[in-house]
Amino acid sequence: MSRAKVSAFDCEILRSAIQRAIIEGEIPESQSCEYAAQIIREFTGDDQVDPDMLDWIVRKQPRAS
Repeated sequence: MSRAKVSAFDCEILRSAIQRAIIEGEIPESQSCEYAAQIIREFTGDDQVDPDMLDWIVRKQPRAS
């Protein structure tokens, strides 16, 4: 299968949705990586997930002070 293209805008939306699911307690933080990978697979229709994109999506964002 070919690698699907995911725009920066798409990545921001995916990250926001996944982070929101974690914050709102829909998924445990310990399962965030697998959850994110599954969402990316469904979004792209590709079984392979770019590991750098996955790391960026599940990385914690610093809190604003």
